[in-house]
Amino acid sequence: MVNSLRLDKTISNATDLSRTEVKRLIKAGQVSVDDQIASNSAQKITAEQMVAIDGSPIKRASKRYFMMNKPAGVVSASKDRHNPTALELIYEHRSEQLQIAGRLDIDTTGLLLITNDGQWNHRITSPKTNCKKRYLVELQDPVGADYQKRLEAGIALEGEKRRCLPATMEIIDDHHIYLSISEGKYHQVKRMMTTLGNEVVNLHRLQIGEIQLDPQLEPGDYRPLSDAEVASI
Repeated sequence: MVNSLRLDKTISNATDLSRTEVKRLIKAGQVSVDDQIASNSAQKITAEQMVAIDGSPIKRASKRYFMMNKPAGVVSASKDRHNPTALELIYEHRSEQLQIAGRLDIDTTGLLLITNDGQWNHRITSPKTNCKKRYLVELQDPVGADYQKRLEAGIALEGEKRRCLPATMEIIDDHHIYLSISEGKYHQVKRMMTTLGNEVVNLHRLQIGEIQLDPQLEPGDYRPLSDAEVASI
């Protein structure tokens, strides 16, 4: 299936024009697709078609991919009335078009992936793709001897109809573990540990799929992903 996008959205994404302004240009006959004057702002076009305004081709908006070391106290959202957001820390053109692939709780730190590629985002967040997320977990009480077996069997969370998918655990010391999961249920790691009779003190995401948090990124910093990192998802 060929991917397509509305004409007005394509132009708006690639320029600083609002959708309303784009529609006015189309109505005035100033927009063409493959050298044919366009009359319908909802017309679907593909990436191969040439779109021009007054005869000048537009440069299509490219797909963008970033990793951030999310600090505590920042919410994984584009807007929030009470707290700073991760997307407010992104200083890029048209940053409002970016979306977060796999959110983190406000007090959880670490790897956050940000993109404007919806399909790539879906591959990260869908449980069907089995995209592993690896965390460093600090626990209030010592690690229980039965944790590994229960995690591998799938934890049954309160209020959830289905058990969590199997998780894996690596013990660092009595109060610290590495935990890998392939889902993103609401407060999942914290709820899993509560079900096991423990509480999470600190939670830090280290890895998503094959993409590892860059150790050179300070909390709040971000960088573009490499082509290899993007292709690994």
